[in-house]
Amino acid sequence: MDRLKRAARIGVMLLVGFAPGAYGQSSSAPLPGTELLTIDKPLDEVMVAGINRFALRALQQSPPQRDARWARDYASADAYLKSVEPNRDRLRTIIGAVDRREAAHGFELITTFGHDGVVARSANFAVYAVRWPVLTGVTAEGLLLQPHDPPVARVVALPDADWTPEALAGMAAEIKDCHPLAGRLAANGIQVIVPMLISRDDAYSGSPLVAYTNQPHREFIYRQAFEMGRHIIGYEVEKVQAAVDELEQLNRRDNVDAPIGVVGVGEGGLLAFYAAAIDPRIDATMASGYFRTRERIWEEPIYRNVWALLTEFGDAEIASLIAPRPLIIEACAVPEIVGPRPPHDGRRGGAAPGKIETCPLAEVRTEFERARKHYDQLKSTDGISLVESEQGMGPCGSEPALIAFLRGLGVDRGRPAALGMLELTEEQVNPAERQRRQVQELIDYTQRLMRHSAKVRDDFWSKADRSSVENWVRSVEYYRNYVWEEMIGKLPPPTMPPNVRTRAVLDDPAYTGYEVVIDVYPDVIAAGILLLPKNLEAAEKRPVVVCQHGLEGVPRDTITRSGEAYQYYKSFAAELATRGFIVYAPQNPYRGSDRFRVIQRQSNPMKRSLFSYIVRQHERTLEWLATLPNVDPKRIAFYGLSYGGKTTMRVPPMLGEMYAACICSGDFNEWIRKNASVDDSYSYMFTGEYEMPEWNMGHIANYAELASLMTPRPFMVERGHDDGVAPDEWVAEEYSKTRRHYVKFGLGDQTEIEFFDGPHTIHGVNTYRFLHQHLDWPEAPFPNRQLR
Repeated sequence: MDRLKRAARIGVMLLVGFAPGAYGQSSSAPLPGTELLTIDKPLDEVMVAGINRFALRALQQSPPQRDARWARDYASADAYLKSVEPNRDRLRTIIGAVDRREAAHGFELITTFGHDGVVARSANFAVYAVRWPVLTGVTAEGLLLQPHDPPVARVVALPDADWTPEALAGMAAEIKDCHPLAGRLAANGIQVIVPMLISRDDAYSGSPLVAYTNQPHREFIYRQAFEMGRHIIGYEVEKVQAAVDELEQLNRRDNVDAPIGVVGVGEGGLLAFYAAAIDPRIDATMASGYFRTRERIWEEPIYRNVWALLTEFGDAEIASLIAPRPLIIEACAVPEIVGPRPPHDGRRGGAAPGKIETCPLAEVRTEFERARKHYDQLKSTDGISLVESEQGMGPCGSEPALIAFLRGLGVDRGRPAALGMLELTEEQVNPAERQRRQVQELIDYTQRLMRHSAKVRDDFWSKADRSSVENWVRSVEYYRNYVWEEMIGKLPPPTMPPNVRTRAVLDDPAYTGYEVVIDVYPDVIAAGILLLPKNLEAAEKRPVVVCQHGLEGVPRDTITRSGEAYQYYKSFAAELATRGFIVYAPQNPYRGSDRFRVIQRQSNPMKRSLFSYIVRQHERTLEWLATLPNVDPKRIAFYGLSYGGKTTMRVPPMLGEMYAACICSGDFNEWIRKNASVDDSYSYMFTGEYEMPEWNMGHIANYAELASLMTPRPFMVERGHDDGVAPDEWVAEEYSKTRRHYVKFGLGDQTEIEFFDGPHTIHGVNTYRFLHQHLDWPEAPFPNRQLR
């Protein structure tokens, strides 16, 4: 990939040397029927910056649009709870808290022979090291603070991700900007369970089979889980719910109805907030240092990225799922981070950028007012309260916040009791080992999901009608739309007139090249280079091949006949033009490193991805190409290398018959494993391409399923034996499913794979024959072709 990036830069420089009308020159004649293109900046930069503005505008406009997703009934508390249940279910789904929990069987003491599991004692309570079951093979670990007297309430207290349970209990050195909340609660007669959270350290982010990275543990789990429709947030919310299961069981055992609450700080505040929103069993909630407007969530760490979140849920909407139960928001200082941590000790880099900062109080107040309206409508105005710890900059767990939370639990003791002295015992937990166990359990669980995902996909696709090609084409429209809506993210159709602008930029003996810009949405353009053979007759209709560059590329990379870009692309766009095809080389927006990757971050909360824009850009481009006098719109094919091959698997399948055939070069493989595996060196888990995970793709569509959406149109894979994207075995296994699918319909002649002895490159042998055959264009002679 790094060589392709370098090749892209070299290819641009080489082409600028001989290209009339290169960047900055706008005097070349436009294509007839179009306006003159006058943009004097690189079109890839214009495109990426424009999409960035479009995505940011969508985020800012999202709050008032969320109401359309709700049908709240404020007539009574019961009516309200029933009316928001669909929203609660959707929140549960998008945070990945969807797996069946293990049955509660009591908190298990973590101890050794001859000890009692007590790690600390005070005059009012004892502290135990415990674990409890959550999912198959997944436990939670932490501390249980057990009052000596029968508890007046039971609470799950969640520290920030970089704090230990011991710190929140008051057993460790004092932590900056926080009072020992768990210890204070226990000193006031409350039974407290303090789970350990997956930390932001990177000690276990990697594999001894491949490498270790600088990704925080939370990001390392997020990446693989996101691909499987799971999330580090969902996993830890289920740990909270499993703790609530245990606390409910204790209530039944003791024949009491002690209230159950959750409280959290920083990352723990997020989890407490989300857990209370999806679990009505929680009677009272306190979120410290996590409540604000969320339209800039893309600036936060990637492990807070939630697919489709802001289409329906800002913090005020999540609070409305807690209503009318007591909710205390504490505006306070939080542990601030600016990431990622630089690579160290031989680790690979590639962690995503992201920051956490103490929220400006004005933002907290703005979102609080939005949330309070729902409590007002339910005649529960006192149910929600905002506590400002030293104007939002003071420590968490302030006295007013603690008093408000105790009252929310029905525990009113006036001034809460102080923590008092805690005496540690000789039996202490090793925090690093505990962290290692908990990280590994979630990795193992997610890897099992990955290994079993094909069975889930098979079940999902089983309703498609395979009795005939016609029935398949009809029934598969549901799946095409589902993939587009739920995995890629479907933008509405373009909202602007095309306003096509062009300028001549290439003059080759065989063809003329025009740079093209087409409007799609406000600030969003489609762009590329059109190659028109010079021997076109006035009324002649010819096939078109769309030639797509890879990561960090530009259209000119597919055209140049020299330099490093040629090593990969073999000037396949120019070669096809000399063979008489009309060729279009689009500019795709995956260029500029973090400048384009951040678009994925900005778009995911709006249920969009980078390919949401790319699909519509191609659609608009094809609509324009179809209007050109020499284009046969029924004979347009797609041919992409690398990230262009990734485009092959996402654009033609979505656009139906707009593409008559397609070729995936240097990308087709077992894509779920490619994204989620922690055991394979080919995996994106170990690279800087943090935009690669696509929400729940593992349970929706691998490459074989995406290829099936092309049926009955011709589909081909081009694969070099030495291509480092994936091993031949992955490619062959995944393609065998595509081959079988076509053969079962009697369409074996419509699909093929070419293995060649070479690297990550266009080979241009059987693929060219494939295009000639399926686009019905003769292979020879080529009167304009130059001998090389």
